[in-house]
Amino acid sequence: MNKDRKGKSPFVWLAFGVAIVMLAGIAWGLEGNNSPSPAPSSDVFTPAHSSLSAAFREFFNIRPKPVQPVEYTHTVHVLKVQLECVYCHEGVDKGPMAKIPTINKCWECHENMPADKPELKKIADYEKRGEDIPSQRVYGFPAISHVRFNHAPHIRKNVECATCHGDIPHMTTAQRVVSHTMGFCVQCHTEKKAPNDCMTCHY
Repeated sequence: MNKDRKGKSPFVWLAFGVAIVMLAGIAWGLEGNNSPSPAPSSDVFTPAHSSLSAAFREFFNIRPKPVQPVEYTHTVHVLKVQLECVYCHEGVDKGPMAKIPTINKCWECHENMPADKPELKKIADYEKRGEDIPSQRVYGFPAISHVRFNHAPHIRKNVECATCHGDIPHMTTAQRVVSHTMGFCVQCHTEKKAPNDCMTCHY
């Protein structure tokens, strides 16, 4: 490669020149014509995020621990009463979503039970008001992932709920204990010889 008399490569000088132009452009953009920049129309960071912090949390999938309005205990319902997951989470074996139980589903069992405990009283109060319990989803992919997950084919292939959700029967309120990263999903698909092309999960 040709060098000038000081031993510098032409590419070094080109890179130096580009850097100077970029810095000058930034400085010009900051200064403008010495007039103040227009005030932002709102406090929204971008159309998708309210702040830089919100964008950071979504990108790195940092989500707050869900706080449930009723401390539903899976241990009692699964181990003691021996309810199947599909009883409360209707449709999980037929379609993409694992539905959160409606107040009517809860009331099927609790209508004739005494509301002698705080959590049972909450359920009775929701039913009396005709409101569904505003339970928070524990799992789910953020929009940035562009993932379309379908429960039904996983159930048909006998993938245990614990594989993706952890040891739910020994939990009170469900906790997020499994990290649904791409690596986690790809490894499982590889082990089970399931399709691994991008369009299987992404849209």
